[in-house]
Amino acid sequence: MAEQYFTDQTFTQAEYAKQGLPKGEYENCVFKQIDLSGADLSHSHFIDCRFEHCQLSNAKLFKTVLRDVVFNDCKLTGLVFSDCDGFLFSAQFIQCQLQYASFQQMKLKQHVFQNCQLQDADFTEADCSGVDFSGADLSRTIFHQTNLEGANFSTALHFSIDPEQNRLKKAVFSPDNLEGLLDKYQLKMKRG
Repeated sequence: MAEQYFTDQTFTQAEYAKQGLPKGEYENCVFKQIDLSGADLSHSHFIDCRFEHCQLSNAKLFKTVLRDVVFNDCKLTGLVFSDCDGFLFSAQFIQCQLQYASFQQMKLKQHVFQNCQLQDADFTEADCSGVDFSGADLSRTIFHQTNLEGANFSTALHFSIDPEQNRLKKAVFSPDNLEGLLDKYQLKMKRG
């Protein structure tokens, strides 16, 4: 069965509530309020697309292409982004729920995770240089052998990063959240 090609279209829940999204290539498309929980999006291509208020938890992303994709206020719990096609992977996440998401060994330079819920996510061995974690809740998120050089943690919350196991040169923190760099040493900061 040949894959379908869609361009400059808007997809809504009413259209795709029963049959799901057809496999294919989507370019410059907008997806609004679609529930794709558990959907198999493997081998699909999304280029210059926006997902707004969508539910994609536990969707399968094997060799899925995501290039210049924006996820705004989406639920993306349990997604294994490291299964995506890594070539030119580019996505922005704004106010998304990304609990238990995996970004292991991915190249995420300059990506955006603004105001996202990233609890229990995994960035092991990822290149997160220049990533914007503004306002992100990073409770129990794993950073191990991760390149975090130049990353913005200035308003990030609840992170725990081992400075000996990660690269942090020129990463940005605020005086209010430096405790996340001291967890390993079991030190406490006393506020003045």
